[in-house]
Order: sequence, then structure tokens, then C-alpha cells
Amino acid sequence: MEPLLGPEAAAFCPGWQALLLWVSALSCSVSSPAPSSPSLVPRVRTSYNFGRTFLGLDKCNACIGTSICKKFFKEEIRFDNWLASHLELPLDYLPSYPANYSDDSKTWRPVEILRLVSKHQNEISDRRICASAAASRTCSIERVLRKTGRFQKWLQAKRLTPDLVQGLPSPLLRCPSQRLLDRVVRRYAEVADAGSIFMDHFTDRDQLRLLYTLAVNTHPILLQIFPGAEGWPLPKYLGSCGRFLVSTSTSPLQESYGAPPDQAADLAYQLLGVLESLRNNDLNYFLYFTHVDAAMFGIFNNGHLFIRDASALGVIDKQEGTQTATMAEENKDIFSCLVAGCQTELPACDTIPEKQSLVLVCRQVLPQLLQGKFPSPVQEQIDALLLQCGEGARPDPEVLGAASQLKDILRLLRTCDPRFAYRYPDCKYNDKF
Repeated sequence: MEPLLGPEAAAFCPGWQALLLWVSALSCSVSSPAPSSPSLVPRVRTSYNFGRTFLGLDKCNACIGTSICKKFFKEEIRFDNWLASHLELPLDYLPSYPANYSDDSKTWRPVEILRLVSKHQNEISDRRICASAAASRTCSIERVLRKTGRFQKWLQAKRLTPDLVQGLPSPLLRCPSQRLLDRVVRRYAEVADAGSIFMDHFTDRDQLRLLYTLAVNTHPILLQIFPGAEGWPLPKYLGSCGRFLVSTSTSPLQESYGAPPDQAADLAYQLLGVLESLRNNDLNYFLYFTHVDAAMFGIFNNGHLFIRDASALGVIDKQEGTQTATMAEENKDIFSCLVAGCQTELPACDTIPEKQSLVLVCRQVLPQLLQGKFPSPVQEQIDALLLQCGEGARPDPEVLGAASQLKDILRLLRTCDPRFAYRYPDCKYNDKF
């Protein structure tokens, strides 16, 4: 079945075939997960055009050449389980979309299409870009960004260096080392010949797409430079384009706040383990959260907990050292202000304590997960350790020690059964699991 392009679809992207995403006529809850049998294709489908504001940059033009764009056109990403009518909101206002993804059009698996910035932020960003060029309310986003001094410097550069990202507001770039930036370029999956630390093989659009992503939301970049396949607690990156990302589907941690005690203990144990791996790893990077909430963590259907939203992660290179990013006026430009105020202050890297992520999680996430789950005196011990772990005024060793004691208690409260498929049946034969 070929999509029918209406006048509106043809108008928003002259000279290029409009990007149409199929939406199932079957309606379910917005927050419901993708079906377990995604190979079942609805008999009746209607098309929905996400339009210019969803894709970003000059909208569908920003997608051309990316692997994810090809999958959209080949219908290897199909959408269903949407119900926005009762919210009285257009579909492009939703923060995420359940979908089905295929590598061969035969075998399907559930994925999430995530907005990198909200609809409201998109509109603010577009107005700021146009205003920076003294243009009217609407303008060619890509054309304006191409003319900026920062992008012209990118075009002349053979390598991504710290001076090229100065002034960008992302926590990832707060303390950029050359080793980290080389990893960004070498692992960037949206170019034909990934693997080199030099940008000679990047087209102009490749460079603009990377710069734009670094300025708007670095979550897709973190999924590429610290992939789950190498043991990092992040979901698999499947592609991104403009202002959206496709990644492996997970359910948010807050959906497990009412979980049974053994499951709550397992999730809390995993979460503390995730934070430990961010502090200490073979690559000698220190990853830390600038803020947290339960929606930032997700759970796969096998019970494994991962970081669902990495946009608030900062990275400090303990091996090479870091160059603290500054937000001095001379470093600020339109890329500094796309999704946040231009007055953002970035603290020095040496002021980030090792305990930072633990304090945030022990204060804002774990209490809701573990509250009132266990009999006395275990619950009192857990509550006391959470208080110690969440006190930012305590020295690092005390916070780390409280977290370690809490993890030891939680390990004993876990059970071994098929609900925890990520470690079953190994847990039957090895206490490590």
C-alpha cells in the first residue's frame, strides 16, 4: 500500500518526499507498552504526518542519509497503541511513542520513539533561531545555523576539539577531554564510515546534525559512546534524526513503586550497582547525574534495570584530565540557548563530588521504591541508611559507606525465580547473581 501525500504533506518539505509514519487504527492507552507480538500488522491503517516541528532542523531534510530515515520509508518502524483523542492533543505533543521495529520486515520488536525536546521547547528553539538572524517568526532553521560562526569553525576543523564545544549547555560537555571528544566522533553512528577520530568523512549535514544534537540533548550520543553491548547500563541505540530518537523499549521505574518487596529490593540493588559502574569502570570515566527522577530509569521485560534517559549525565575523564567548559559571553551563541536559558552556569569539574549521584538517588528515587516494604527491624535499617546516603553534607566516604551497607542488605532480600530472567537460572547456582 503506497502512502497518499496530501497538499499539506507536500508543502512542508518542497522537493523531497514527505516522511509519513503509519499509525495503527487500533487505539489503546498512551502509556501502555508495545504488544508482545508486534508482527501482527493491523488490517486498517491510517497515515499521520509528524510534520516539520517533530523532525527538527529543516525537518525532514535533517533525516536524509540516516539509517533511521531509511527505516521509516521502508516501513520497518510501525506505530501503534496511540490514543491522544481523549487528551485533546495532537499526536506530535506526546513525549514518547511506542512502536515496532524490524531489521528485515519479518521479525519485530517493541521500541520507543522519544522526543529529545518537548513540543513547547521546539517552538521556543525555532523562534530563537529565527530571531538570532533578525528573521521573521518563521525561517529556514538549517540555513540560519549554517551561517553561524560556530558552525563555520566546525567546517574548517578536522578534529572535534574542546574549543568547538565551549558554551554548549550539555552536562556531557561540561568538562570535555580530547579523549572523550574523539570517542564521540569515532562512535557517531550516523555517518557512513564511523571509526576515525577525524571528521574528514563527515558531510556538512553530518557535522550540523552532530552539533545540533550536542546542543539540544546528548542522550543519543551517550547511547553511542557508552553502548549497552559493552556492559554500560544504557539501552540499545537504534537511530536518531533531528529531534527524536529510537531506542530499545523499557518501562519507567516509577511503574514499579508498588512492586512486591523482593522485586523492589532487586531494582534498588541494581540501581546502586548502576551508580557504582558509573563511578568506577575500565575506561576511567566518571559519569554523574546533575539531577534525577524515577522516569530516568527503565526496566526491560527481563527485569534488568537501565538508564532510560541519559541527558542529565555529565562525564569527567579521570585518565586524561579535563578542561572545564566555560559559559563566558564570548563562547555563547544560538547553540547555547536552544533549549535552556543562556545564563546557565557550569560549575568547575573539580567541584563534582564522587557521592553526587548517590545523594540524588537516595534522596529522590529509592525512598519511594523501598518505603514500607519490609518487616521490622529491616525496614528501619534501610530507612536509616537511606537518610545517611541522601545527606549531601556528609563526606564522600560516609555516603559511599552507607550505600554499600544498603546494597548488602538488599542483596539478601532478593529472591531467585523466573521473574528475574536477566539473572535466572544463574542465581540458582552462583551467589553472585
